[in-house]
Amino acid sequence: MREQKNLWFLTEEKPQEEVIRTIIELFTKDKNCGVFSNNLRIVPLINEDNKFEFTYQVLGIYCTAIDKIFIKTVSGTSSFVDYLIFYQNEEPTQESIPLYAIEQTKTDDKESRNTGVYQRCSKFVFVNHYYHTAKKVMLYSLQVEQKKEPTQTYIFGTRLLLTLGVLVLGKKLDPDIFTPFTSVDEIIEFKSAMHLAPKGNVPLTISKSAEDKIRISARLLKEDSLAHDPNIGAVSLIAAVFRKLGYQGEIEIYNHALEQRHLAGKRNKFLCIASDLNMTLEGLLLTRVDFAEQYWHYETKGEKLATIFVHLIVESFTSGYSIFDNHAGCEKSYFCTSDGQHIPLAKYTDREKYKAGDKTKIVYIPDLVLIDPKGKIIIDIEGKKYQCKQNGIEELKNYLAFDKFYNKKYYPTFSVTRTVVLYGGTNERIEEVKIGFLLNSNGQMILGIRAPELFRQAIKNLRDYWQIR
Repeated sequence: MREQKNLWFLTEEKPQEEVIRTIIELFTKDKNCGVFSNNLRIVPLINEDNKFEFTYQVLGIYCTAIDKIFIKTVSGTSSFVDYLIFYQNEEPTQESIPLYAIEQTKTDDKESRNTGVYQRCSKFVFVNHYYHTAKKVMLYSLQVEQKKEPTQTYIFGTRLLLTLGVLVLGKKLDPDIFTPFTSVDEIIEFKSAMHLAPKGNVPLTISKSAEDKIRISARLLKEDSLAHDPNIGAVSLIAAVFRKLGYQGEIEIYNHALEQRHLAGKRNKFLCIASDLNMTLEGLLLTRVDFAEQYWHYETKGEKLATIFVHLIVESFTSGYSIFDNHAGCEKSYFCTSDGQHIPLAKYTDREKYKAGDKTKIVYIPDLVLIDPKGKIIIDIEGKKYQCKQNGIEELKNYLAFDKFYNKKYYPTFSVTRTVVLYGGTNERIEEVKIGFLLNSNGQMILGIRAPELFRQAIKNLRDYWQIR
């Protein structure tokens, strides 16, 4: 009989059913075993005291190699991939070694060339320091149509990922175009043939000198900080691939716009990678910066513990569902319209006036928007830690523009209500009428005085489910 173990998903994100299904299909393919899925659901584990155990179980997946599937919410020390997948019976610890390190995105280069590939590349370089044996996967869960003709930026970045050994899933890749690079010179030649950045921008270029030195031009400064994520990702990936291909000479970054003060006293992800790959910054002294001892830890404090909990129980135990989510520290979703279209949100009601100094033109967005199709109600949700509950109540007033341009526009026959969802503390009662739900640090699930009916249904059905079992 085939050995069965548990499959553990550790993630900072709100787990998505289609992503979980894709990862399980990858696992079963690698294990050469069959899988059957039926009505996949993500269910919180509730103990005998009716308290949440801060673990979710995935139901509806049947596989000869898998006993149970669990999900735990974690936070990364820095530059954490979206999913670490472990195959073992016991709950993962810092000493456990994952099977997969997976980065997931909904962004195609049709929307953003840099965000679609470069911005996330440094995560694979970073995680390799901790788990070099884990299979690295770039997973595209596209909700918009894939760009028919890939940009040169996307081709270059994806070929670098393939060279690094990263598996790309969720996009159709032409095998005649998307092949790993075979040499440093081939990479430099390909990059040199690409179009330069628009006039006024610092172009990302690569050159190699006779004295065994590679120079990469890339601006790394953003808002007076070492924080230019797309270029940090690109430079990290390029340097990592050079080292994998056996290049041992100097790799110097210039045109970076940084000053020595930007490097002082910081454990920046790029500085860790630069130290690890022996990169230098022109004109600056780059002292060695060590990686943090731990790559991740179980999340015990963040507000998203409550907003993700509400999100999942509503979708698993009621007819309600999310039309937008922006859980703290997670990738922002698209807004889902009444006809099933997924649209990105505008940042401003009037971009020009905002840039001119009118900060009222920003569009404030909720952490979660749920829809109750039976009651024809939309619920705007602000998530907060318990100690910040009053701030959450005040922030409910900011959603006028969001409701006007999205909720009311795309769901004109629905009414809109707003509520706060809290995590933390040990209180067992909610007195403020604007607070709909509290998940306290002991795992107790507490409904507010005027909690939305969708919340009440979800909690009741969740408790009934575990009592029946």
